[in-house]
Amino acid sequence: MLDAVVVGAGPNGLTAAVELARRGFSVALFEAKSTVGGGARTEELTLPGFRHDPCSAAHPLGINSPAFRALPLDRYGLEWLHAELPMAHPFLDGTAAVLSRSVAETAASFGPRDAGAYRRLVGPFLGHWDTLVRDFMSLPLTALPRDPVTLARFGLAGLPPSTWLLRRFKDERAKALFAGLVAHVIAPLGGLATGAIGLVFALAAHARGWPVARGGSQAISDALAGYLTDLGGAVHTDYEIKRLDDLPPARAYIFDTSPTALARIAGFGDHYAHYRYGPSVFKIDYALDGPVPWTAPEARTAGTVQIGASQAEIGAALDAASREGRAPERPFLITVQPSVVDPTRAPEGKHVFWAYGHVPNGWSGDLTDAMERQLERFAPGFRDRVLARAVAGPAEMAAHNANYVGGDIACGAASGLQLLLRPRLSLFPYHTPHPAVFICSSATPPGPGVHGMSGHNAAKAVWRRLRQT
Repeated sequence: MLDAVVVGAGPNGLTAAVELARRGFSVALFEAKSTVGGGARTEELTLPGFRHDPCSAAHPLGINSPAFRALPLDRYGLEWLHAELPMAHPFLDGTAAVLSRSVAETAASFGPRDAGAYRRLVGPFLGHWDTLVRDFMSLPLTALPRDPVTLARFGLAGLPPSTWLLRRFKDERAKALFAGLVAHVIAPLGGLATGAIGLVFALAAHARGWPVARGGSQAISDALAGYLTDLGGAVHTDYEIKRLDDLPPARAYIFDTSPTALARIAGFGDHYAHYRYGPSVFKIDYALDGPVPWTAPEARTAGTVQIGASQAEIGAALDAASREGRAPERPFLITVQPSVVDPTRAPEGKHVFWAYGHVPNGWSGDLTDAMERQLERFAPGFRDRVLARAVAGPAEMAAHNANYVGGDIACGAASGLQLLLRPRLSLFPYHTPHPAVFICSSATPPGPGVHGMSGHNAAKAVWRRLRQT
């Protein structure tokens, strides 16, 4: 009998398996797709030689993850590459605000009226980042935090809606950039704890940047799988699980799946019936015959570029997708340009480009024209650079990754109490109605992103049980 079986080889499932194998437990991992990776894969989606990330591409939470940093992933081929700027937020006048490794450079890009306010906002946390991120990403707390004073101060700043935090700023440059940071979780700006989301992304950039993985996000998953194999763990691909009886006998089962799938496989009925799925994304991967022709020079050297002309425009796009059930006329776009820093991603002189806008869950329309009109506002002539595009709406996103129910890449709405307490109101979110069955997907704290911390935290709950039995 195995000690543990993990279902789903996304970053969280892989991390959970690694954490258990590191502690001497026998582990087998089962994945329905032909490759490991989940939301961290790389494929030739458009033309030969153009390597795209179908889901995640830039990794501010990955490089800062306490789980990943504790593992020797560099020995298994993972190399982080940093663009000159982690992120740029261009405006219609041809200028841009930036998120730099330097707090001073970031603050200066906001202008004199908001530079001081930004330094005062992030300053108290800069010297405590590694402890803070460990405490924050280990929530809900089942042990005393390592730095309770800093965590409490962070909570005071971050738990209110981001609209409260944005009042610290006077001008549009800082407001728009920070609103864009919050929008990465596809939640209305006025939601609970959305200020914390923006702060985490900003602090992550100042600490270690927003890198891409050399060769694509698949490198993260392959490094985890390689380490797991060396630890003695078994990895089985092309193996779809429809019920618990499809799995070998084990003392514990850990699911890197949506709560919906877990309930169906394990026979939990309506245990997760109240779990809410959030808005989807409409994503386009581009093969380009040259770099994106951004008007703002800063955007040309940034790994990630946020597209939203103002806080109001960004807020309206989020509200349209999450509250009003329609696609926004001017979508807020998150874009990543990996080949700015990684020439292995495209043929010489060519580029890959990744962009998505927000749409309602399960939406069946086509956002291509709206997205490209938005891009043309900030990069005139963009369409002329397009060699090929791979378009993925909610249905295609869900087909690529079963955890993206209705195209929800966060595996559950990141709004209200569900942002913090998921998949149910519990101090033990990784437990399920069956004492030997656990859940470790991004439907559990700390939530979405390629960081492995949901898997890391779930593995702790599993090994505590295994040591008691």
